[in-house]
Amino acid sequence: MTRILIFALLFWINLPIHAQDSIVYKPNQIRDFKLVPLPAIASNPANGWLFGIAPSATWRMGDPESTHLSNLVGNLVYTTKKQWLISSRSTIFLADDSWILVGDWRFFITSQPTFGLGSSSPNEPTENPKQADVWWGEQQMDYNWVRFYETVLKRISTSKFYLGVGYHLDIYSKIDNFIEDGIPQEFTFSNDFYNHSKGFNLDKNTLSGITLNAIMENRDLAVSPYETNFALVSYKINPEFLGSNQSSSTLLLDYRHYFPLSEKRKRHLLALWSYANFLVSGDLPYMALPSIGYDLFGRSGRGYSQGRFRGESMVYSEAEYRFPLQKNKETFGGTIFVNAASFGSKLTQENLLTKINPGYGLGLRVMINKANRTTITADYGFGQKGNSGFYLNINESF
Repeated sequence: MTRILIFALLFWINLPIHAQDSIVYKPNQIRDFKLVPLPAIASNPANGWLFGIAPSATWRMGDPESTHLSNLVGNLVYTTKKQWLISSRSTIFLADDSWILVGDWRFFITSQPTFGLGSSSPNEPTENPKQADVWWGEQQMDYNWVRFYETVLKRISTSKFYLGVGYHLDIYSKIDNFIEDGIPQEFTFSNDFYNHSKGFNLDKNTLSGITLNAIMENRDLAVSPYETNFALVSYKINPEFLGSNQSSSTLLLDYRHYFPLSEKRKRHLLALWSYANFLVSGDLPYMALPSIGYDLFGRSGRGYSQGRFRGESMVYSEAEYRFPLQKNKETFGGTIFVNAASFGSKLTQENLLTKINPGYGLGLRVMINKANRTTITADYGFGQKGNSGFYLNINESF
C-alpha cells in the first residue's frame, strides 16, 4: 500500500491487563498491552488525500525475559479519489517464543500507477521499444484487492530457528487500465498485454497457495531492533486446485543484520537489509509479480512509489545508518539510508542486474515509548529521474 503520511495528535494508551505486576507469568496471557490510535491524514499522487485511522499496538504473551513483543499495525483510510484502504498486519510471539503467527490481511478499493516490466521503464508513457503497440511508462490502474495471509511457525527446541507453513490468498478484481487525459490511448496496456500473453484474465485474477517457511529470529526487538539478525526463506506453491488461475511457485529470501556502533548507545547502529523474490515455475498474474514496495510492511524502495518497478524476478538491498540526536535522551534520532533494486523480465528480455535503480535519503525518528521502542519515522527519499517521496510510518523501516 502507498505509504501513509500520518500527522498530529498522538495518543499513548496503556491498557493494563492486571491490577499489578506479578512474578508469575501465565503462558499466552496478554500482558503490557499498549495502543497508539493515530488519526491519519495523507497525500500522494496515487490516492490523493487520505483520511482515517492508523492504530498500532504492542503486547507480550509471556515472560518479558523470554518472549518477544508482539505487534499489530492497522489502517482504515478513505481517499479523495473514492478509495478504501483497510489492512491489518501482525507478528505475534506466543509464550517463550514457542510459536510465531504472522498475519497480513487487506481489503483495498484502490488505484495505482504501473510502469511496465523490468528496471528500465520510463516515468512518462511511451511505446515500448521491445513490444510494438504496448504502453511503457506510467499507466493508471483501478482495481480491488483482497489479501489473506496467515503463517504459523514452530520454534525448533530452544534455538532461534522456526519452521512453519502458511496460506496465502490474493484476489485482484475489477481491474481497469487508463492513461491520463490528453494522451492518445492507442496502445495496449502493460497489464493487459502481459496477462493476455500468459493466458490470464484481464479483469480478475486469483493466486492461492501454501508456503513452506524457515525463519531465524535473533533480533532483540522485532519492531525496532538494535542488534543481531533475522532471516527468512519462503517457498510458495500456488496450485490450480486451491483456486489459482494457473499453477506456479516462487521463492522469497529476506535477511537483515544490525551492527551496534556503540556499547553505551545501541541506538547508534548500522542496519543492512537484503531482499529477493523469484518466480521459480509457471506464471503469475501481472499484479502478483515481484514489485518494489510489496514487502510485508511496504517499506522497501524509499525514493520510489509502490509498484514503480515490477518483474518476474527482483533483488533489493538497503543500508541505513541510525543515530541518536540527543546526548542523554532517546527521544529524537536520525537516519541516512541508501538502497538499490533490480528487476528482470523474460517478456521484455531484460536480465536481472542489467539495470540498477538506486535510492537515498535521510530521516527523523521520534521515540514515543522507550520501553517498547515505539517510534514515529519520517523520511524523505530520492530516486532516479525525478522520483522522490516523503514517508511517515510507525517503527523502523526494517
